[in-house]
Amino acid sequence: MRAVVQRVSRAGVTVNGVQIAAIGTGLLVLLGVEVGDDEKSAEYLAKKIAELRIFEDDAEKMNLSVLDCGGEVLVVSQFTLLADCRKGRRPGFSAAAAAELAEQLCEYFVNQLKPYGLKVSTGQFRTDMAVDLINDGPVTILLDSRKNF
Repeated sequence: MRAVVQRVSRAGVTVNGVQIAAIGTGLLVLLGVEVGDDEKSAEYLAKKIAELRIFEDDAEKMNLSVLDCGGEVLVVSQFTLLADCRKGRRPGFSAAAAAELAEQLCEYFVNQLKPYGLKVSTGQFRTDMAVDLINDGPVTILLDSRKNF
């Protein structure tokens, strides 16, 4: 699984002109599911993201997690994170998991975040979404479950 994690002061998702999800201070997680990913991948990333210390403490050091600062999480599935652009000018997506598996693992990932006590919102799977955000910092972290365990 690949995740782009952005520290935000707010973020939201709109579908067909209707806002379906919104958060205040917290993390926007763009999540891509790759062929071969499994529940272990989702568990690893959920723990890493929940405990990732990228919020500033009183000394202005990145020392606090989204848990520590009482933030929220917005998870948006994004298969384009698995794009292969090495050949030609059109990206290939053969590394992206089939939609059914990807949706199942995205839901599993979201459910792994909830026991931490986080308020978790989501985009809408397999839908054209408009995502708006204010990236705080800006702080953007790339995570890949295959490179970390």
